[in-house]
Amino acid sequence: MTQKALRLGTRRSKLAMSQSGHVADAVRQLTGREVELVEITTYGDTSKEHLAQIGGTGVFVTALRDALLRGDVDFAVHSLKDLPTAQPDDLVVAAMPPREDPRDALVARDGLTFAELPDGARVGTGSPRRMAQLNAYARSHGLRIETVPIRGNIDTRIGYVRKGELDAVVLAAAGLNRIGRADEVTELVPVDTVLPAPGQGALAIECTAANAELAAQLAELDDPYTRAAVTAERSLLAALEAGCSAPVGALADLLADGQVVKEMRLRGVVGSIDGSTLVQLSTTGPVPTTQAEAEALGHELASDMLAKGAAGLMGERAL
Repeated sequence: MTQKALRLGTRRSKLAMSQSGHVADAVRQLTGREVELVEITTYGDTSKEHLAQIGGTGVFVTALRDALLRGDVDFAVHSLKDLPTAQPDDLVVAAMPPREDPRDALVARDGLTFAELPDGARVGTGSPRRMAQLNAYARSHGLRIETVPIRGNIDTRIGYVRKGELDAVVLAAAGLNRIGRADEVTELVPVDTVLPAPGQGALAIECTAANAELAAQLAELDDPYTRAAVTAERSLLAALEAGCSAPVGALADLLADGQVVKEMRLRGVVGSIDGSTLVQLSTTGPVPTTQAEAEALGHELASDMLAKGAAGLMGERAL
């Protein structure tokens, strides 16, 4: 007997549909079952407010989770950086596939890099995290920029540059790669300049905890290194009691000796929006083999950052 198609809940943006389509292909191969995409509109898709104003925490995922709990869909695909750090007991992140490029990317007029932007250049981004670090970099290098809050999908954001309203915009490289627009990037922003959002470039495949059979199948798409890295990053975010839109950057990467992975390094940053103050620290430890070990790495770094005054730099705290 032919099994029913699995229903994959997804936001309806071009990027969300693209990344969900890739996951659907993988799940078809894995399970031998058809997968149909169910488009769902979230509050974050319809609100015109800036992310810093609506808080950011869960605005892109709540409607998807509600659909899961109602049984309208069997599993959902999220951009991991949009997920609140507290996981509901009745839902499980069954898989985090291998992470895409976590870096930010500059799309500027005339093929310019960040250092080549003119004095007073207007740089668009909806992220307080990017604003804080870009402004800090500009200050330290004698550059003068104006960071401009923007929202909208990738087409809208790049459109600000193409129409001459902004000199440049900064977006996630992973998103541009996933929709085939990487050739429009004029510079991949080094992580030494701008640390990405915790979990940036990673996806979360979520289903109900009650559907243990499906969760076990989806778990075969999980990448343990991605899970360890983003767990450390998100535990840092949680320990700082910061929401998704707080000016917090974090990146965990693996340090290898030849082909042998030896350690994981976790870097974190919190900054004032104008870039006048940054708290930026790192810690290194053995590659975590359990969720508890990954979380401990994040908690350790958060404690150090709070001791350096990080709490006073976060405009929004998820208390």
